[in-house]
Amino acid sequence: MGRSIVHHATVAATDRGLATDSVLIARELESILGSDGVLPGGPRGYLADATESRSLRGRADAVALPTHADDLARVVRWCYAHDVPIVPRGGGTGFAGGAVPLDGGVVIGLERMHSVHRFDPELWRIRLDAGVATADLRRRARESGLYFPPDPGAAEQSQLGGNIATNAGGPHAFKYGVTGAWVTGLQAVVAPGELIEVGGPLRKDVAGYDLKSLLIGSEGTLGIVTAAWLRLIPAPEAALPVTACYASAREGCAAVDSVLGNGLGVAALEYLDAGALVATRDAFPVPLPAGAAFMLIADADGSEQEAARLHAEVIEVLGDGALSVHAPRDARAIAELWRWRDGASIGVTAQRGGKVSEDIVVPLDRLLEAIEGTVEIGRRHRLPACSWGHAGDGNLHSTFLIAPENPGELERAERAAEELFALACALGGSISGEHGIGWVKRGALERQWAPAALDLHEAIKDVFDPKGLLNPGKKLARWPTT
Repeated sequence: MGRSIVHHATVAATDRGLATDSVLIARELESILGSDGVLPGGPRGYLADATESRSLRGRADAVALPTHADDLARVVRWCYAHDVPIVPRGGGTGFAGGAVPLDGGVVIGLERMHSVHRFDPELWRIRLDAGVATADLRRRARESGLYFPPDPGAAEQSQLGGNIATNAGGPHAFKYGVTGAWVTGLQAVVAPGELIEVGGPLRKDVAGYDLKSLLIGSEGTLGIVTAAWLRLIPAPEAALPVTACYASAREGCAAVDSVLGNGLGVAALEYLDAGALVATRDAFPVPLPAGAAFMLIADADGSEQEAARLHAEVIEVLGDGALSVHAPRDARAIAELWRWRDGASIGVTAQRGGKVSEDIVVPLDRLLEAIEGTVEIGRRHRLPACSWGHAGDGNLHSTFLIAPENPGELERAERAAEELFALACALGGSISGEHGIGWVKRGALERQWAPAALDLHEAIKDVFDPKGLLNPGKKLARWPTT
């Protein structure tokens, strides 16, 4: 494609007319939300997400902070009537620039919408606002003996609405599926400011087109999710992890095949390649063998008896050919292991201070090629590279390490990412497994879909958002021509 993936969106709002417009926009929004519901201009915390290290920062005319869905609808109605762009924002933890206001407009923060409207633990269901933090939702469920399985990163900061907007996954998506698999109903604001409900507290609903699934994963480009009905399940009595280290990625990927071939229904099946292990091994709870160049992490859950049986089987299967096996059983050691896994991204970033990381996904039988291909692409672009992620899903966090103060390295990493997308598609995979397209991967879908499919993608956007004001510039199937 021969183009820069990252847009350096920092713009100085010095134009006098723009400043006047910003004041007017803030004043109009205050008439809807009150002065405490509007932040004039663009407070720094609302202008970037986790792509800030890739120099992606925008600007906004105002930030709106509604507390109720009706007020959010009124804000959208005003913006749509006055051709003001609208950028919805959850916890700002996204890796694709989806919550960054690229060129002014109104950021709508959902953090004040955090009510639980209905909780029926005996029916395994809950209805709550989009601004509820992922960790709070999971804790509330566990307090009633229930389980909400999706576990994307940054659980204390990420919010339900953002998870739905990106159809977020996480380690336990291998067994339980991504966020959308647990959503039975949505409330959303769609253009030009209408509040709609699709689905509900239902286990089956095949009436009409599946609008719910269109909104899930749409990254705020078709509508703004304000609340959701979720299904829950009884919490597993036990979850026992197993880690195994191997001398090479080839041996580790063979172990993945063995887990599947032996029918072991683990809840999670994670991996770290050699580069990711180098970056994180010093923080691992127990010493790792010197020759370790690949690690698998499996999680065996279920009843106490089921988890113990599966745990023993996983130890046996992963132990065959492994350099070491670590299988903690007490709660503290288990929590320590998962904290280490959650910190893998931080450990990798610390190696050189910055990174460009993409979330490609490939068929399981092509996982080794994608892991080795990531390192080779980095070598061609003179950048250290590594990957880690969800082995059971074929979902890699392929990463190119950069020094943030070196713009040449960032440019090379962007070109490496384009080559990575081409590799994923050549292997029969996808440009994104869980982070979405957002801004940084706009147009990359051209590599993956036929023209007729791209046309349908664009037609759906036009139907939902004829003015193109909902999160403009994001999730574009084709590279913009203007």
